[in-house]
Amino acid sequence: MVEQGQGEHVTAPGHGSPRLAVETWESLFRAQVTVMRRLQADPVWDGLTLREYDVLFSLTKGPDEGMRLRDLNVYILLSQPSLSRMVDRLATRGLVERTSAPDDARGTLVRLTPAGRDLQRATGRAHARAIATYVGGALDDDELTTLGELLERLRAAQQVIPDVVRAAVPEPRAGERRP
Repeated sequence: MVEQGQGEHVTAPGHGSPRLAVETWESLFRAQVTVMRRLQADPVWDGLTLREYDVLFSLTKGPDEGMRLRDLNVYILLSQPSLSRMVDRLATRGLVERTSAPDDARGTLVRLTPAGRDLQRATGRAHARAIATYVGGALDDDELTTLGELLERLRAAQQVIPDVVRAAVPEPRAGERRP
């Protein structure tokens, strides 16, 4: 086991079959795409996109005084410039506000406004009902528990698994196509 911090342990990485790992990833990815398409089609997103909701939701996980963009970006699957533009749009709509960091005059914190918090809560309740329907409708409680534990192990193990090192891929010759 590898110490993760705060009393948590990460089991040392296994040595699963490469083929089975790829097939499992493909299944996980396809399941996520299928469920995400259903979630994105939900009428709850009429006034807010799923990505905007993700920013609002992630801000609820931070301190009340707000989060720096770089800290918020850890939770969001957007580039830093894209996140910054989204925060600007959310601020224009009155859902978030930027304030100066108390410990660094150059730093900026982003936090929810009362309107942003209200919208996040209302949207979150409807979103949770859809998740419960689409995910909970396919798996029982024991399966959900097992899947959650496995996914958490997969996430946590990434910090101890070395990066893939690749040799340079030669450029295709004129007229050749890459697969």
